[in-house]
Amino acid sequence: MQNKMTNSEYNRYVEKKSPKSKVSKNIIKAFIVGGLICVIGQMIINLLKLRGIKPDEAGTITSMILVFAGALFTGLNVYDELGRFAGAGSIIPITGFANSIVSPAMEFKSEGYITGVGAKMFVIAGPVLVYGILASVVSGFIYYLLRF
Repeated sequence: MQNKMTNSEYNRYVEKKSPKSKVSKNIIKAFIVGGLICVIGQMIINLLKLRGIKPDEAGTITSMILVFAGALFTGLNVYDELGRFAGAGSIIPITGFANSIVSPAMEFKSEGYITGVGAKMFVIAGPVLVYGILASVVSGFIYYLLRF
């Protein structure tokens, strides 16, 4: 014989069994970690400018350093732990992008460097690149048309 529950009884049962969401705590952790990544980036820019590097070049060098750091920490499995702790705070665009390229490459390393790493490297980042480039071409074309 089946136990029939009403919708309200079922909803109360599900609410009682479901884990409580820690949204506020997760938001604070994401904000702090994301902010710290940005602060580190700004510190690198400031240090480079103090050494006499032009602001545009300092921004480029900082981007390169942050992409390298994101890839390195992904390879050392540190970035995954950071992601578990900080959630969305760990996907700051530049370090998160490096992580999204290196993670699939590491996952498929056992399939070889050509068919594994090379072929699977852009599984996640590929669509981002394609649609990002497409959006920039379309917006550039619209900007060109509106200039006249």
